[in-house]
Amino acid sequence: MPSSFRALNRAFDEARFGDSRTLNLRASLPTGEQAAERAERWLREKQASRTREVLIITGRGNQSADGMSVVREAVRKRLALLRRRGVVSMVQEHTPGSVVVTLAAFSALRDAPRRRRDPAPPPAATPAALAALLPRALALLRRVAEQALQDVGVRDTAPFLEREMLVQFSHVVAAVPDGPDREARLCDALTALLNDQNER
Repeated sequence: MPSSFRALNRAFDEARFGDSRTLNLRASLPTGEQAAERAERWLREKQASRTREVLIITGRGNQSADGMSVVREAVRKRLALLRRRGVVSMVQEHTPGSVVVTLAAFSALRDAPRRRRDPAPPPAATPAALAALLPRALALLRRVAEQALQDVGVRDTAPFLEREMLVQFSHVVAAVPDGPDREARLCDALTALLNDQNER
């Protein structure tokens, strides 16, 4: 492809996705496993912030010994796994070295079926774990739990509320990786889940 066409395509991509919705794995030259882990963390954060569509640049593998991109293959496999887990809704090849990923609604994480060979779900949260939350996160979690109970026809939510809060917390916290500002990102994830519930 002539350089002028490549430059034009890059300009279109920048206009469509921008820096905040583009993950360039080619630039940092990670291993396949590093690329897959980085892509998963980034996609989960984008899902929690209700981003709908993103671009992942893997490269075509022109510099690889066999001409096959190790990063591209590792990311492809991880995207397939994330689709089963309710993070990714659709993957489309954009160029030979990039893909456009459509993210699932955040509520899909909770509803995704677990296959036998997938890792076990995280252990259920405990009341002590909820007590450690800051007031904003706790208030959001309460609203999510109340809405979930109402969605299945429970009118008097009080007797079931604490248990439902623990269930919802266990689902959401698994999608928020460790790192700086984790509680703020947890609040973002709970807000996304609440918005998904309200739009049903």
